[in-house]
Amino acid sequence: LWVALEYVRSFIFSGFPWGYLGHSQYSRLQLIQISDILGVYGLSALIALANGTIFISLLYFSKKRWQDKKITKQLVAGSIITLIVGITLALSYGHRRLKTIDSLIAASPKARIAVVQGNIDQAIKWNPAFQIDTIKKYNRLSSTISEQRPDLIIWPESAAPFYFLYDVKPSEMVFKGIRQTATDYLIGSPSFSRADDVVQYYNSAYLVSPHKKSMSRYDKTHLVPFGEYVPFKKWLPFLGKIVAQVGDFKAGQEGKTLPWRQELLGVQICYEIIFPNLSRALVNNDASLLINITNDAWFGKTSGPYQHFSMAVFRAVENRRALARSANTGISGFVDPAGRVMASTALLEEAAVIGLLPMMKEKSVYTQNGDLFAQVCLAWVLLAILVEISKFALKFRK
Repeated sequence: LWVALEYVRSFIFSGFPWGYLGHSQYSRLQLIQISDILGVYGLSALIALANGTIFISLLYFSKKRWQDKKITKQLVAGSIITLIVGITLALSYGHRRLKTIDSLIAASPKARIAVVQGNIDQAIKWNPAFQIDTIKKYNRLSSTISEQRPDLIIWPESAAPFYFLYDVKPSEMVFKGIRQTATDYLIGSPSFSRADDVVQYYNSAYLVSPHKKSMSRYDKTHLVPFGEYVPFKKWLPFLGKIVAQVGDFKAGQEGKTLPWRQELLGVQICYEIIFPNLSRALVNNDASLLINITNDAWFGKTSGPYQHFSMAVFRAVENRRALARSANTGISGFVDPAGRVMASTALLEEAAVIGLLPMMKEKSVYTQNGDLFAQVCLAWVLLAILVEISKFALKFRK
């Protein structure tokens, strides 16, 4: 039941799969390996089973009933045995799988990826008076790691607080920095397109190089309701007047990868990284590296940025892809395909870090089959509800 409810939460009302039970285990390396079969839902199921076992055991030993039903010794013993078997299988699989993944990592081609964390205060981020200072800071931080010869430097979501490529002066400042470091960049920036006098706005990431002003662009696909668009605005136009300050962005193409050298990059902006289906779509389209750019300045000094980063770890394990993450105020860093945090920054600091990341090609069971385990759990719950409704209907007729 718990897994079914978590799964429903991933898509109902546009979805918000934040803070699942399984996410709490992100640092348990051996245990989280089952995610490449069952997703994070497998860990949620184990934790729910453990809590349920403890609960009925306490009821049994305190000789209390549950909904007028007696807790039997057989039920307690069965729950304990099931839990032990489940944990043993998960740890055994994790132990063997780690060895296999480490061998694949060692044999994979590598790329030197750098992530930059500008730590721009949200209060001044969109203030035009601070625009030039923001660009100078990102150029300076990027130059500090240029001696390590990164293949790609990643800036956070909306690191360029203007329409990149369209606003000439600030764009040229960015390109001056790119030419000085002589490497490729992925830069977060708002963008727009115009057709037949209709302007569409996007939350985007530009892949650029010293030689080409723009190689390709990714537009965010899963927008934040009431933050980047107004839900049901087409059918309920009065909502737009109530929340007039809300952005009116258009969603991009789901699963779109960006060609880069001999690889394909899977970019996700902001909280897109918490949606397992979006990462899976990118890897199914042959992305060999997952990239998350975000602006978590909204959270301030809270647990939010830490939670966001911990959920990103599961996307790496589920799909067996390295993950590079660039966050405005943190937490930025790298996760390898086994789920190890290779490097991470502190919260609310300026930073630029570099990592040697494997470009893996193999696709996991989870990547190919998706949330099959969670869907089976949901189907089982719906079937149980139908059975109870049928029983009630028969009883009512009598």
